[in-house]
Amino acid sequence: MAKEKIAVAYSGGLDTSVMVRWLMENYDADVITVTGNIGTNKELASVKQKALATGAKKAIVLDAQREFIEEYCFPALKAGALYENAYPMATALGRPLLAKILVEAAVKENCTAVAHGCTGKGNDQVRFEVTANTLAPSLKVLAPLRDPKWTFESREEEIQYAQEHGIPVTVTKKSPYSIDANLWGVSIECGAIEDPMKPPPRDAFQITTDPQTAPDKPETVTIEFDKGIPVAVNKKPLAPVALVEKLNAIGGKHGVGRIDLVENRLVGIKSREIYEAPAAVILHFAHRELERLTLDKPTARFKDAIAREYADLVYNGLWFTPLRLAFDAFVDESQRTVSGTVIVQLYKGGITLHGRSSPHSLYNENLATYTTADTFNRGAAEGFIHLWGLPAATAWLAREKAMGKK
Repeated sequence: MAKEKIAVAYSGGLDTSVMVRWLMENYDADVITVTGNIGTNKELASVKQKALATGAKKAIVLDAQREFIEEYCFPALKAGALYENAYPMATALGRPLLAKILVEAAVKENCTAVAHGCTGKGNDQVRFEVTANTLAPSLKVLAPLRDPKWTFESREEEIQYAQEHGIPVTVTKKSPYSIDANLWGVSIECGAIEDPMKPPPRDAFQITTDPQTAPDKPETVTIEFDKGIPVAVNKKPLAPVALVEKLNAIGGKHGVGRIDLVENRLVGIKSREIYEAPAAVILHFAHRELERLTLDKPTARFKDAIAREYADLVYNGLWFTPLRLAFDAFVDESQRTVSGTVIVQLYKGGITLHGRSSPHSLYNENLATYTTADTFNRGAAEGFIHLWGLPAATAWLAREKAMGKK
């Protein structure tokens, strides 16, 4: 009887490295590791060798950086999707793409199952499994960290197991953080971060300068958008990946993009998370300001509601759903006029708006001005106010009569 073949979503981190060997031992299986490069980590160049050294029969590494930014991050940016009004969802946006890459590789390699290294109390287990069950329902989904046979009760025990089995890992007992990084941002948890009363340890941050030691001179950045999509920085056209990398470098230098958030996880608990997302934070800020200039009030207000629902949908692992496609259709229509330039200034962790313009601007200076150039018809105000307040006045009078006051 042929061995079971399992495709593992492999990051090269502690959990997935231990998991490869654990699956081989507990399932008597051949393991294929699948790694999607979405700007994941500094060790990606050696991840294939690391997987093979750990015991994998085959290691697949695919570059998906452009797809990640263009087809996942930028749609969320256009939607204005920030989970709980703060988190740009770097990890949440990356998971459906990584899960898609995993199941596509599993089908191609004739695997019978896929496995992920998500914990039983996090959001990522939902994102991986919902995506896998949606795109490839015939595949079994294994979650070793939820398996009763997974006896590791701490990261320290996993480190010891890795050392005993010659598994190459970089996490040490002195650096216990769990870090997930991609082009759109970095997620940091575990260790001292779990106490919401303590400030994040300085050594937890990966890509941003401490605002206190950031440059004393502010930096002005000009960002150009075309239909809601950023296309140039400081008047230089850039491809999506290069643009995000550029803003990560500039923003990170000035300490921009740090987020300390106690958030509501999908599984029902509150979790303290630290995020770094310089490019995402800058782009969301600039995009929002450009929309203020170009969207009419009813569309802007309705889009605010869509933004919250879109963020919840992404965070909750429902990327591959008809509702997300419907949201995208509305968002794309709303972005037809969201083209123009936004100027921001970065200084010691902060972002300040310094200007915005658009060929589709709805701002009419002749209507807004209080100078002699004013073209607003002030005489129309009296009739407008009467009609605007008529329903309220009528309803209030009826209420007073009902209460016997009149």
